[in-house]
Amino acid sequence: MRCSRFAPRRISARVAAIGTPALSRGTASTQSSAIAPSASSRLRAIEGIRASLRVGRARAKWDCRPRLETGRELENNDPVETLKEKLQSGRFVVTAEIAPPVSCAAADLLAKAAPLKGLADAVNVTDGAGARAHMGSVAAAAILLQNGIEPILQLTCRDRNRIALQSELMGAAALGIRNLLLLKGDDPKQGDQPDAKPVFDYDTAALTAVAVALRDKGELPTGRKVGGKAEFFIAAADVPIDPPAGWEPKSLAAKLAAGCEFVQTQFCMDANVVRRYMARLAEHGIKVPFLIGISPLRSAKSARWMREKLYGTIIPDTAVERLEAASDPAAEGRKLCLELMRELAAISGVAGVHIMAPSNEAAIADVIRDAAGLKRAK
Repeated sequence: MRCSRFAPRRISARVAAIGTPALSRGTASTQSSAIAPSASSRLRAIEGIRASLRVGRARAKWDCRPRLETGRELENNDPVETLKEKLQSGRFVVTAEIAPPVSCAAADLLAKAAPLKGLADAVNVTDGAGARAHMGSVAAAAILLQNGIEPILQLTCRDRNRIALQSELMGAAALGIRNLLLLKGDDPKQGDQPDAKPVFDYDTAALTAVAVALRDKGELPTGRKVGGKAEFFIAAADVPIDPPAGWEPKSLAAKLAAGCEFVQTQFCMDANVVRRYMARLAEHGIKVPFLIGISPLRSAKSARWMREKLYGTIIPDTAVERLEAASDPAAEGRKLCLELMRELAAISGVAGVHIMAPSNEAAIADVIRDAAGLKRAK
């Protein structure tokens, strides 16, 4: 971490003396007493400090932020075009997902995110994925935003009570974070600290309602007004299925009615399932942008693990067989992913893809680069 552009102002010896431990305890030495300022001088100095702080707040000149080493300062970290604007424009959108590192160093996060800059339209940062401790998602999202990468903040209900979750949302808004994906969170028993106590004071519906109230009304559930503005763009999580006769998307419809504006899905590596699913959603009047979850599968073994361990994952047997037969399974997995992206781009209602690669995040940038120029179905 380094401070750029502006350095702290020098403070005169007289002002600095006011805050010295000896004077503040009233036990100044004889030498300190000889130079101690008068009461009126103290008041003038304190007022000067207050004025300086007011100016500093108004100009917002402090800039102590971790940065990508790009060779130049980022004068404006706001994206030229936000994720919301990209989805509304009708272009084919690609989001990616990374798990923040198990690290106290921002540089470790940026090392994971840097390959996606300029490629992914936005990057999800997970919140304790797998019920394991990682760098906090709010901090990680803020670091990405400060480095010109638009984040999608994932926030789970598992670890915080309602007071903490409300505070996290206000903090995220204050940091300029717009995009949210609110989730239940993985069961702690699945993680490496199975004795951890889950909270679940809110479910995702209640947390979504809080985020919507902050955005639309500027208030907390208590009715207390909140300063500033939360410009949240809220995603709903969904699991594509091959819908049986009589099926209705009740859960998804409830999320959208609560205020969610776009959808990111779990892994679905079968374009035919997506095609039938999107057609059924259209019959029920659901027309928000969908980003279908896909992955550059690394091997047949990893594909089977995902189907077994990750809820809602759809990977057809034909894909697993191709990986098994390939001399280079990782290259075949990237090829499969690219073929699927082309098929999905032609499906009405699919606005893009959300690329996730558990333990294989380095492959995401290559897939996005190879898919450049894909156009979305009208």
